[in-house]
Amino acid sequence: MTPSPPAPTEPLSPYDEPMPLREIMFSFKGRVPRKVYWLYGVVGLLLASVMVTLLLGIAGFDELTADLVANLLIAWPAAAITVKRWHDRDKSGWWLLINLVPFVGVVWSLIENGLLRGTVGANRFGADLTGQL
Repeated sequence: MTPSPPAPTEPLSPYDEPMPLREIMFSFKGRVPRKVYWLYGVVGLLLASVMVTLLLGIAGFDELTADLVANLLIAWPAAAITVKRWHDRDKSGWWLLINLVPFVGVVWSLIENGLLRGTVGANRFGADLTGQL
């Protein structure tokens, strides 16, 4: 049996994701660019939360319980995406805890993760995925 030739390395198109969805949502390793942060970490998780809350409301759960369940379901993916975004800024994932500071922490996190570009080139957390998009 002869080994198969290596697959050609083609540049990613703007529509390709830099990593598989399960890694984006559940892994705390690596980096993600702003596009992925906004699509999956903000818009995607917000829509998922709203859908779960509505479905649980239709199923007869009270509003507080529905909100609690929805927030518990998105907590891990939200943390994973945010940590990878801090990594893209060449900062430790522990910066996630800045969100515990009322108002200032959330604003700081939004500016750092949502508005500022990540480190150009490779850093201690991995390759720059923005250059591939």
